[in-house]
Amino acid sequence: MACSCSITSTGEKISWYCALLLALLLVLSCCESSESEFSVKAMKNDMNVNRLCDEIYVVREGETLQTISERCRDPYIVEENPHIHDPDDVFPGLVIKITPFRDSY
Repeated sequence: MACSCSITSTGEKISWYCALLLALLLVLSCCESSESEFSVKAMKNDMNVNRLCDEIYVVREGETLQTISERCRDPYIVEENPHIHDPDDVFPGLVIKITPFRDSY
């Protein structure tokens, strides 16, 4: 009889260890997915920071062709937008085409 009680307590211990191991694996798998979600969000933010301007750009208040040209790296804004007759007459809401100038490395 003492033998069966010992086997039962050993079996219960093994069961508890397996349950703890399973719970630990479950918690770790949840943490791993949140880390990968964080890295995906960080990559998207990096892409947005490194991205220049969209091809179609809408002028905002306080911007000039000079500031847009510097920010978007397009030195030929006036030449690419024949509807801009006076470079000093830029107003919010004006739609312009941007072609970023890329340096060749």
